[in-house]
Amino acid sequence: MSAAPDAVRAAVAAVTDPELRRPIGELDMVRDVTVDGDVAHVAIVLTIVGCPAAARIESDVRRAAASVPGVSEVEVAVGVMTPAERKTLTEKLRAGRPARQMPFGPDSLTRVILVSSGKGGVGKSTVTANLAVALAEQGLAVGLVDADVHGFSIPGLLGIPAGTQPTRIDDLMLPPVAHGVKTVSIGMFLREGEAVVAWRGPMLHRTVQQFLTDVFFGDLDVLLIDMPPGTGDIAISIGQILPHAEVLVVTTPQAAASEVAIRSGLVARQTGQRVIGVVENMAAFTLPDGTVVDLFGSGGGAAVAEALSADGAVPLLASIPLSPALRSGGDAGEPVVIGDPDDDAATAIRRLARTLADQGRGLSGRPLPMRVG
Repeated sequence: MSAAPDAVRAAVAAVTDPELRRPIGELDMVRDVTVDGDVAHVAIVLTIVGCPAAARIESDVRRAAASVPGVSEVEVAVGVMTPAERKTLTEKLRAGRPARQMPFGPDSLTRVILVSSGKGGVGKSTVTANLAVALAEQGLAVGLVDADVHGFSIPGLLGIPAGTQPTRIDDLMLPPVAHGVKTVSIGMFLREGEAVVAWRGPMLHRTVQQFLTDVFFGDLDVLLIDMPPGTGDIAISIGQILPHAEVLVVTTPQAAASEVAIRSGLVARQTGQRVIGVVENMAAFTLPDGTVVDLFGSGGGAAVAEALSADGAVPLLASIPLSPALRSGGDAGEPVVIGDPDDDAATAIRRLARTLADQGRGLSGRPLPMRVG
């Protein structure tokens, strides 16, 4: 018995666009669907010519159609949306929001968490990348902005191939997705080996603002922002753009790092942002024979948490042990929470992700949708 075209259409419509993270039926990408005997003929359209997800979408469509009882062969015709269809799609994706409007304001349901540090070299970006992946594994929709413009490293830590850029649909930029995390970084817009030099306040401010307005992340539960170390131009800009954001301060146990980390937390607080906790990275680790090695000393994370608790309790949320697997995973572009989930550092990061996921976002300062009637 031949399959019904409606059954094939329903199966194909459920295929998810890997960039937009929505079913292609909902995105009006499915066109004609017919069945001739045991052969299903499916016509779809992609958003743009040269869509980087084209091969995957076609393969998923073919697989979905073939899964319908009575279909033994599938022929897929692939076209491209017209300009008018793309305009309709981008308007649908924005859900009525004007173009180039920052969607992460105080009334947004997205929780914005800045990951900061007082100085470089404390593993802030490694913690951020792994935390993002661990939150995604919790079932959350996660976005990640690499705001460390001069020292960007997030694409490499997540294994995003060099040369990968956001996909443009008219004036929308769709961020690449790695390990379930939608990610954007200035490194995606530079040639391999190229550095960002001589950028000062206005250019840095504009770059960060474009990341937050022009990149279409869709509906997110959490947006992590990997901050540059210190309290320079970008910290001030983001303080102005996102004064309601929460801040996670990363330090090492070493006194030299913790003393500077305190300053980054205090500066964030001056902009109105709330410090929600401290993460101590490169903490003591245990050798197979039971020997505990505190290569960078001890107590730095607790000291930062105590110093920042003057105006309200700031907890030490995690102590992540120094880990060769964490380092090697970063070099290989495979976060340790995926590549070596039983490693002590991976366990600590997943525990941190669960703690943050359980906290949710407070309603303080956010208008609630109320209707009188």
